Amino acid sequence: MFATFFTETPVRDWATVKTCDTERFGRFFSAMLESGVYLAPSQFEAGFISTAHDQTIIEQTVEAARKAFKAC
Repeated sequence: MFATFFTETPVRDWATVKTCDTERFGRFFSAMLESGVYLAPSQFEAGFISTAHDQTIIEQTVEAARKAFKAC
């Protein structure tokens, strides 16, 4: 399980989650989608990795995320 939050402070509780940049997450989500990686459309939802994701898919996802982080 994972979640992506854009903030300058560590995310430790709901108060810090609320400080996250939701517009930046939207740009990240769009960039990931353009790369073929389908994430939950809200940063307040969890993502999941399973045994259906092999090493190749994980590497492709990490590379897509690197590009998306740079783009947003």
